[in-house]
Amino acid sequence: MARKRERGVSTGGSGGGWLVTFSDLMTLLLTFFVLLLSMSSMDKTVIMEVASFFKRNVSSLTEPGAGRIESRYEILRKLLEDPLDAINKPDRIKDLLFPNEVLPPGISRSTLDNNLLVLNRPEGVALVLTDRILFPLGQTTLTPLGESLVHEIGRFLMTTTASVNLAGYTDSIPAKTIDNYEIAARRAMSVLRSLVGMGMRAKRFSVSGYGPHFPLADNATPEGRAQNRRIEILIKTGSFTYL
Repeated sequence: MARKRERGVSTGGSGGGWLVTFSDLMTLLLTFFVLLLSMSSMDKTVIMEVASFFKRNVSSLTEPGAGRIESRYEILRKLLEDPLDAINKPDRIKDLLFPNEVLPPGISRSTLDNNLLVLNRPEGVALVLTDRILFPLGQTTLTPLGESLVHEIGRFLMTTTASVNLAGYTDSIPAKTIDNYEIAARRAMSVLRSLVGMGMRAKRFSVSGYGPHFPLADNATPEGRAQNRRIEILIKTGSFTYL
């Protein structure tokens, strides 16, 4: 006698498993919209701080095929190794030396750009800073702002063993108390003391004081004289080795 078929629960694909997937999807969508809502009401200062963090840590260039991110100092070294190329990219060099997040208080980007030049010299590349952002008028001791700027350059120099010449210059107007040559030399020595104080060896550096000689601009105008009162930090790129 034929056996009756037993009725059982179907094992086909028409169960309720899809409800789990749908629930997960709805949870993800809800999380997404909550995130959008929180970002729309977030304080602008917080957003700027987050953006600044990622700019500092992610926005440098990636070396092709190297699989790693270069530091701004590595990029800067590569630029300075070719002085002719470097002088064609002065703004790039300034941005690498002084990105906005390391600019000292009391100086704007435009003021720095107007008082910092990048020049090609036979032995390498010179960073030229006017006395306006380094010294009090007629004085030979670095201001706190001047110390901060010199130290920021020093942090780059500490990544190499390059020889460096520190040269002081004045305008053509005689000083009232001391000779222009002495002013130029004392200012260069102030920069030297600041850099050596960071822990660099003094034997890497040489110091020159040229007084009113070798002006960059015409001493007949106040603007020209302001350009001529300067410190040149000559990085001798032929002696580049990396630490």
